[in-house]
Amino acid sequence: MEPALVTHGLRKVFGDLVAVDGIDLVVPRGSFYGFLGQNGAGKSTTIKCLTGLLRPSAGSFRILGLDPAVDAVAIQRRVGVVPEDLALFERLTAAETLAFVGQIHGLARDVLDARARELLSFLDLAGAAGELAADYSHGMRKKLALAAALLPAPRLLFLDEPFEGIDAVGSRKIRQVLADFVAGGGTVFLTSHVLEIVEGLCDHVGVLHRGRLVAQGPLALLRQERTLEETFLSLVGAAGTHASALDWLAG
Repeated sequence: MEPALVTHGLRKVFGDLVAVDGIDLVVPRGSFYGFLGQNGAGKSTTIKCLTGLLRPSAGSFRILGLDPAVDAVAIQRRVGVVPEDLALFERLTAAETLAFVGQIHGLARDVLDARARELLSFLDLAGAAGELAADYSHGMRKKLALAAALLPAPRLLFLDEPFEGIDAVGSRKIRQVLADFVAGGGTVFLTSHVLEIVEGLCDHVGVLHRGRLVAQGPLALLRQERTLEETFLSLVGAAGTHASALDWLAG
């Protein structure tokens, strides 16, 4: 089966700044893929290129076996996105937000209502379904954005720093939702600079350093009986000063 996501030489340049430098990602279907990197490494730029918010400067990619240049609408129907800035409709209630998203995706009314009730209940938002998104706390806004992304039953989720600013209770709930999503055959591509979250959730990892992919693969293989923090620091510290970290890992 073709991977959920494959990129070939993906590159994004802003003037003299090379934000993403020719990366080749391979994200297996059904995996929980953690995309690691320090702040400014290029993680968010990569997601924006993959989700259509930015046009890549070079390279190509396929999502769920589809070419975005040809199958953009089909991809949109199969992909959910929670961007770092959330992009919520501030003057809509949570219930109205999900109704609007469901209508955009052409969901039947009974299916839309059932999924919306289930998601709002599971994410502990049912009691606040009639409140405006603008009045939600940061954690509630994150959960609403996740509910909107999950509503159309996507097969691939892009999540940009979904746990940033979330308290322990909210984090646990989101983790549970995402674990259930992957257990049901979905794929998650998650960016984060919080290593503990990635180590606890992900089975595959990619490490980005200054726009370059310096390692990727199954988490157990990358760690090699070390902690993820030790592995990450070794890879980032070696990048640019020693042999390629990909070669280092293979050796």
